[in-house]
Amino acid sequence: MVKEYDLIVIGTGNAGSITAVKCRKAGWSVAMIDDRPFGGTCSQRGCDPKKILGGAAELIDWNKRMRGKGIDGDSKINWPELMTFKRTFTKSVPEDTEEKFKKLGMDVYHGKAVFQSETELKVCSDVLKGKHILIASGAKPMKLNIPGEEYLTASDEFMELDHLPKRIVFIGGGFISFEFAHIAARAGSEVHILHRSEKTLKHFDQDVVNMLIKRSEEIGIHVHLNTPVNGVEKCGSSLIVKGEQDDREVEWKADLVVHGAGRVPALDMDLEAANIQRDKQGVSVNKFMQSISNPHVYAAGDAASTDAPPLTPVATTESHVVAANLLQGNQKTPDYPVVPSVVFTEPKLASVGMSEQEAKESGLKVYVKSQDATEWFTYNHTNEGAAAFKVIIDQEKDVILGAHLLSGEADELINHFALAIRFQIPTIELKKMPFAYPTSASDIPYML
Repeated sequence: MVKEYDLIVIGTGNAGSITAVKCRKAGWSVAMIDDRPFGGTCSQRGCDPKKILGGAAELIDWNKRMRGKGIDGDSKINWPELMTFKRTFTKSVPEDTEEKFKKLGMDVYHGKAVFQSETELKVCSDVLKGKHILIASGAKPMKLNIPGEEYLTASDEFMELDHLPKRIVFIGGGFISFEFAHIAARAGSEVHILHRSEKTLKHFDQDVVNMLIKRSEEIGIHVHLNTPVNGVEKCGSSLIVKGEQDDREVEWKADLVVHGAGRVPALDMDLEAANIQRDKQGVSVNKFMQSISNPHVYAAGDAASTDAPPLTPVATTESHVVAANLLQGNQKTPDYPVVPSVVFTEPKLASVGMSEQEAKESGLKVYVKSQDATEWFTYNHTNEGAAAFKVIIDQEKDVILGAHLLSGEADELINHFALAIRFQIPTIELKKMPFAYPTSASDIPYML
């Protein structure tokens, strides 16, 4: 028997659940589908648990850099205890999410959704038909197509390890590798990052990235650039990672090899059967987040092909837009304000707005203020190993175009710059602002 709904949502994270709840409260019949525990990536396998693990690494970093400067003794990460603490935040998410949906009167389905036609899906033995379907299935690790790929550990699996191995190799030099490398190194593991090209974290300012790499190496992380990986072999209880450097083959022996080489939209659901066009970035959508080839279908978050970065605030914005267009007809388009992006290493790397190159290519008259701030009081009084900033200013309009920060406070400080860019606050006004002192924000006038 076919079960019919006003809306079927594939995925139970932010990109899907906001639309689902709004439509259900408007009286629509709604079905929620997920082949993973309900609640999405951010709360269970991404942002939130990563921040918990990173918090422990941050404490270790503080302890080590302040030893001999008023702090005695040593601290270390007890990994099993840390994981137990992390699970106090994540364990109840699936049950709580599912219960929320059920209380609102939604039907829930556990399993993989596969399209049967433009309006029908099959989940295990159930066939569902929807007047509207929202694809909000998130992302998954991209295929590397190398021998031994089956031996790689995904990022979500890393965050479920009961014990942290002694030797870890991360493939790829992006967010995942750097963030987890900083955690693992401070937990006592020998850590290597293998990156195929010359530039890591390519969406961030490379001058500031190079400072992060230097700091990473100072805490014991081995960063290998221009090192493509050709395969992984199992040898007894160890894994052998084979790569290339300067046209010669090199090897690393590891207990764990982590996939940090990028993610792609999770769209293994037979889109062709539903006439849903896609590209490598996701479902091809129009300005209303609607499929360009199947009007019954919308997409949001990492599953949608847009110019916006794959970040949780973006998925949230898009889900609100989809809800409005479903309930009121296509009239709302996503407004993507500047969204800050942060790599939660220690120190943290943060960015918002234009890069220096983008600003200079824009034809605007720009002024770039860049400085190593390690010796500034804000960072020197806690003996931080590295701090720097680069701020790009439109000289004619006297507004900030972009900001790129490296410090222990960068994750919070970048929000001030995002606010200034969003509301076009002149730098002359920011310089007049009496920020609380001494705080990292009180440095802003000196960064302009």
